[in-house]
Amino acid sequence: MSTAPSRVYAARLVGLPIFDPQGDQVGKVRDLVVSLRSEGSQPRVLGMVVEVFGRRRIFVPMTRVTTIDSGSVYTTGLLNMRRFEQRSTETLVIGQMLDRQVTITSTGVTGTVYDVGMEQARNRDWVLSRVAVQEPAKALRRRGQTHVVEWNDVVGLAHRSPTQPATHLLQAINELRPADAAHMIHGLPAERRRQVVAGLDDERLAEVLEELPEDDQVEILAALDSERAADVLEEMSPEDAADLIAELPPETAATLLDLMEPEEAEDVKRLMSYAENTAGAMMTPEPVILGPDATVADALAHVRNPELTPALAALVYVCRPPLEAPTGKFLGVAHIQRLLREPPSSLVAGALDTDLETLRPEDTLDEVAAHLATYNLVAAPVVDEDGRLVGAVSVDDLLDHMLPENWRDRAVRRG
Repeated sequence: MSTAPSRVYAARLVGLPIFDPQGDQVGKVRDLVVSLRSEGSQPRVLGMVVEVFGRRRIFVPMTRVTTIDSGSVYTTGLLNMRRFEQRSTETLVIGQMLDRQVTITSTGVTGTVYDVGMEQARNRDWVLSRVAVQEPAKALRRRGQTHVVEWNDVVGLAHRSPTQPATHLLQAINELRPADAAHMIHGLPAERRRQVVAGLDDERLAEVLEELPEDDQVEILAALDSERAADVLEEMSPEDAADLIAELPPETAATLLDLMEPEEAEDVKRLMSYAENTAGAMMTPEPVILGPDATVADALAHVRNPELTPALAALVYVCRPPLEAPTGKFLGVAHIQRLLREPPSSLVAGALDTDLETLRPEDTLDEVAAHLATYNLVAAPVVDEDGRLVGAVSVDDLLDHMLPENWRDRAVRRG
C-alpha cells in the first residue's frame, strides 16, 4: 500500500471521496473501524465505513485501501457491497471514540479526545498511534489547551464510558449538510444517537429528521419529551411534519398537534386532511406568494431566501389578499427567468403567466407527474374549486412520494 502522508487523522478522512482503480468514485468515507486492545496497546484499524451511492454503508477492509492522500482514498476496486453491521468487538472512531475523556499519563492532564491519528506499522497494518486531546476551557478562554500525544501516553480509551459526552461529534455533525448529517446519525449506536439528538438545536434536528428514513424519524421523535417534539415539528416544513405525524399513534399525534403553535398546527392538519398521495397531501402551503401590487424587485428579494429549495424559488405565485394559503383569488405565476428580464421597478402582475394550467388538491401522483412533465415545470400551483391557491407541488415533493418507502435507506444508485 502506498500513501502520501505518513500519518492520517480520522476527522480529516470523513467525507473524502473513495475511488476504484479506474478513477470512478464509489462512495465517501464516513468512519474508521478499529479493534481496541488492552490499555496502552495501539488499536488495529480494521477498515473504513464507506457510504456508497444509494446511501448504503459498507465495510472496506484496510487491505483493500491502496492509497490515502489529502483529498481522496483509492481502493483495489474489489469491494463487498453487503451492508456494514458493527460487531461487539469493534469500535467506531468518529461515532464512539471522539469526546471520550482520557488522562495523559506523563502530565496528569485530563481532557476529551477530539481527533485520532493513524499510521502504518512495520508489518503494514494500520494502527491508531496519536491522540489529540483538548483540556476543559479555563478562565476567560473559549477553548481549552490542546495536546497531541502518543497512543500509549493516554488512559481511558480501552473501555467504553457510559458518560461519554458528544461535544466534538456534534461539532462534526453540525458542519455537514443535513443529508450527510442524517447519514452519520443513522449509523450511530443507539446511545450515541440519543446524545447527539439531545445536543442538536430544534432547527438543526428538524433539518436532519427530514432527511432520515421514516423508521428513524418515528423512533427519534418518540424519544423526545412532548414539548420538544412539538417544537421540532414546528421547525420542519409543514408537508414533512404532516407525513411524520401521520406515522404516529393517533393519541400521540393529537397531543403534539395541540402543543404546536396554532398557525403551524393548522397547516399540518390541512395537509393531513387530503387523501394520501394526492397533490394536496404532498404540497407545501408556503411557496412565495405576492400580491398584484408587488414589484419585480420584491419578488427577487423573496426568492433569494436561502431556505427556499431551488424548485420553490423558480416560481412566484400572485394572488389577491389574503396572501397566506388558502389565499384570495389566484391570478397566475411569474417565472424567475422572466422576472430577471424585467426592470426591477415594474409590477410582477405585468409578467404573469396566466395560461398555465393548475393542479387540483385531489390530483393523483401520476397526474401531478404528467403535469410537471407536460409543461416542463419544477413546481406548480395547487388551486381549490373556489380559485384560491392552497399550495404548490415541487418536483422534490413528487419524488419523495414516488420513490419506494424508506428510499433513503435503500441501495438505489443515484444518478
